[in-house]
Amino acid sequence: MSPVRRCSRTACGRPAVATLTYVYADSTAVLGPLATYAEPHCYDLCAEHGERLTAPRGWEVVRLSDPSAPTRPSGDDLEALANAVREAARPHERSGDSGGRGPRAADPVEVARRGHLRVLRSPDS
Repeated sequence: MSPVRRCSRTACGRPAVATLTYVYADSTAVLGPLATYAEPHCYDLCAEHGERLTAPRGWEVVRLSDPSAPTRPSGDDLEALANAVREAARPHERSGDSGGRGPRAADPVEVARRGHLRVLRSPDS
């Protein structure tokens, strides 16, 4: 038995990418991502049959995900995440106006650091 699930349509041997479920009470056909396990009352469909899916008259088709959408993060997403991590790891420098009571005077003061955790003390205490 093959570990890859196949399309439920007759004579179609392509791999399944989506699961079709009928909600009879709402007259709705729901096409979503491939279910983790094969269910007896659900139908696994390949990309082609998922795109061409139509419902009977009076029924509504709900598509939970776009099969053409990327399933992995794009390069831009990964780069933005890396930049955010670098920014969070960068030590924050205080400005030279230590004598003034500007908006920075109310910032908490870092007392200690252990790994990524910081101990903060209020400047008023």
